Amino acid sequence: MNISVLGAGGWGTTLAILLHFNGHKVTLWEYDKSYARYMQKHRVNKTFLPNIPIPDEINITHSLEDTVKHVHAVVIAIPTQFIRNTILSLKKVPLNDVVFVSVSKGIEKKSLLTVSQVIKQVLPQVNPDNIGVLSGPSHAEEVSRKIPTAVVSAASNEQTARFIQSMFMTSYFRVYSSTDVMGVELGGAVKNVIAIGAGIIDGANFGDNTKAAIMTRGTAEITRLGKFLGAKPETFAGLSGMGDLIVTCMSKHSRNRFVGEQIGKGKKLNEVLKSMNMVAEGVETCRSVHELAIAHKVETPIVSAVYAILFEDKDPVKATYDLMTRDMKTEVW
Repeated sequence: MNISVLGAGGWGTTLAILLHFNGHKVTLWEYDKSYARYMQKHRVNKTFLPNIPIPDEINITHSLEDTVKHVHAVVIAIPTQFIRNTILSLKKVPLNDVVFVSVSKGIEKKSLLTVSQVIKQVLPQVNPDNIGVLSGPSHAEEVSRKIPTAVVSAASNEQTARFIQSMFMTSYFRVYSSTDVMGVELGGAVKNVIAIGAGIIDGANFGDNTKAAIMTRGTAEITRLGKFLGAKPETFAGLSGMGDLIVTCMSKHSRNRFVGEQIGKGKKLNEVLKSMNMVAEGVETCRSVHELAIAHKVETPIVSAVYAILFEDKDPVKATYDLMTRDMKTEVW
């Protein structure tokens, strides 16, 4: 198959290489023209995926319209907040038979839409049955080194979910299929917010007990919001829910956990973000999830606490105390 990957960050580059070795003809799109030329010439993504060679057969380009010509599938690996403006230029391109796969994990600001919903809204010529997502515990740093990984492909159309499954499946990258698009997307997006909270716990030198509480009750909040938005509760116990939450809250590779850790140590959000090359999706997604929860009157105290720390400069220790001293409750999900 001819497959285009939009976004040459660490994850986009990793998936482009995986798809190439799976027998597909792959084009990788990079928004920065000079960096696209550098990658095409030197066959490495020195900024986001150093020391991993990019096969010569993968075409790297800056031309977006050329990237999506005559393709069977488009993989979107762009940070969520930049997707709408990027794909707007494809509005007049005939794409009705093309399968779109989002591998981005976030919720758009203002619109409060998931990525699959943004694609449907911006590109009405794309068949809704051909829009899916791929998500789960999958750091690029490990997948690029062929470390065994398991994820989930989801689409409202079961055939499309299985198409995406077969597209990505390898001996080291196991893909399960699902039809719960909302559950898979929401799990991947909201866990980044909880991971910032877990990082704050690390930075403030709390302990394993505290982090376990944040992760478990964070799962409860994701499930509560997901049920309200039409997701299946059992999805959040799977790879795109609990699986992704565990790896993002615990891993040294996690950008969102890193942001939280630095804030827990006393740094300011702007200072932390300026020091990073990569995007921590959880920061802007925190705003979106906070607004979603308020709009739908869903209780999400951990998300609210992370929001207050990030955007209202609340002291992390005080935020933790306030969480711990809320009214007594039964353990409900």
